Amino acid sequence: MPINRPLLTDQDLQEAIDRKLPVRVFQDDHLVNSGATIVRFTDSDVVIQSRVSDLTYYSRSRCEFFEVRP
Repeated sequence: MPINRPLLTDQDLQEAIDRKLPVRVFQDDHLVNSGATIVRFTDSDVVIQSRVSDLTYYSRSRCEFFEVRP
């Protein structure tokens, strides 16, 4: 069973970028993205890339981010 670790701080998000960890994104208690990687983040947004040209922007205040470890 995979382990889901919440990504709460800038350091957590930077570690996910550096290690290219797959993440799950929840918004309003619904899974909205799974298996993509974080490519960038700011104080207000997190940018997730699931394919070469597919970038999605998520609000840090409205979403929850989790790394997925096997």
